[in-house]
Amino acid sequence: MAHETTHFLSHVENGIATISLNRPDRKNPLTFESYAELRDWFRALVYDDEIKAVVFASNGGNFSSGGDVHDIIGPLTRMNMKELLTFTRMTGDLVKAMVNCGKPVIAAIDGICVGAGAIVAMASDLRIGTPEAKTAFLFTRVGLAGCDMGACAILPRIIGQGRAAELLYTGRSMSAQEGERWGFFNKLVDAAELESEAQSWATRIAAGPNFAHMMTKTMLAQEWSMSIEQAIEAEAQAQAICMQTGDFERAYNAFVAKEKPVFEGD
Repeated sequence: MAHETTHFLSHVENGIATISLNRPDRKNPLTFESYAELRDWFRALVYDDEIKAVVFASNGGNFSSGGDVHDIIGPLTRMNMKELLTFTRMTGDLVKAMVNCGKPVIAAIDGICVGAGAIVAMASDLRIGTPEAKTAFLFTRVGLAGCDMGACAILPRIIGQGRAAELLYTGRSMSAQEGERWGFFNKLVDAAELESEAQSWATRIAAGPNFAHMMTKTMLAQEWSMSIEQAIEAEAQAQAICMQTGDFERAYNAFVAKEKPVFEGD
């Protein structure tokens, strides 16, 4: 996979891809181009064995201000229905690509995290925030439904139906403290520690059994639409597959030798 990107920043080191939107002067809005490139990048991630984990970072003290008012919202008012559906499907495809990329994604959120930016955070596996983080699903504030890019399906799973409904109906900002209390943020850290904390989490994940992490992410995504019986059977199959990996044997041998296992992701 080519690691060079045009419409967002990306850097790969020690199995960790760190990406961020790159318009800090405007609080990192998304554009038609960055949406599409992010979608394609996450889709390609499925086939990239070099990358073990992703950090979606903030830039210039903010995560993302969502869809750009001038570059996206303005043109949308002049599109016909077919063009609009093409756009909304593309934005939804970004969330699908993140959910199905096979790699754990950690969102490191500082400052503004609103609209489609909040959706990107929501679609990540783990979220670390700062006390200054302000998250808002503000679609109703521009005359749209709160059900954008999977918000009505995914957000209630993270913070609960009632809390999600409040945020999606009102479009109000969720403070960092609320977000941590409600389970949206896994942890809050000072802004000066955000990057190092996210990298630390990613390093720990990248050192783990990466094939098994892929299976965990797959099960987390799929089991919401399963019955308990189906989920238990699916996990039985997933675990049996993981028991065939070299990492499972490495872990056993390390335990017997009273050593720390070194996983290789196979």
